[in-house]
Amino acid sequence: MTDAPAPLQQKKDRAMRRTMFACVGVVATMTGAAFAAVPLYELFCKVTGFGGTPRIAESEASRVADRVFTVRFDANVAPGLPWKFEPETPSVDVRAGETITVFYKIRNTSSSESVGIANFNVQPNQIGGWFNKLQCFCFNELTLKPGETMDAPVVFFVDPEIVKERELERVRTITLSYTFFPAKGHPKPLAEAKTGRSEAPEL
Repeated sequence: MTDAPAPLQQKKDRAMRRTMFACVGVVATMTGAAFAAVPLYELFCKVTGFGGTPRIAESEASRVADRVFTVRFDANVAPGLPWKFEPETPSVDVRAGETITVFYKIRNTSSSESVGIANFNVQPNQIGGWFNKLQCFCFNELTLKPGETMDAPVVFFVDPEIVKERELERVRTITLSYTFFPAKGHPKPLAEAKTGRSEAPEL
């Protein structure tokens, strides 16, 4: 059997290289998409309120409506984080468009420094697109020394335009829920430490 002519072999080699580069490109694209999926999904939820994720607002509402909601505050700590976490009040009554500030008390009950990070959601889910937060401690790594206590603020309002939504007119109670988890990696500086109140550890 004779070898293939040089020009034909060169064409085959070039075709194989193109196929290889194409496969590498597809794998790289899929890998990048996988890594980007989580932050893109998180951004999508924040912008749209999908899945009960409160929206991030840059300014207060332009008006206050007459409709009143009872906003309940839920606080949870995942296993592995020795913290006590609770709201200063179990609930507040708020008018749509009214800006409210509520503090959560966070305490490290262990004898060593620890770092936590919180996620959140709003129930019922369809309210997420109408619940706007102006300030929050979520997604910031918080570092607490042994016995240290911190009061972390949440500033929010319910979009007054919600009164135009007939399918939500029966909703009177909203639950804002937070869960703290142990933070992975090295501790990071508290991004909003100046907005919270910190107490010295008890002796």
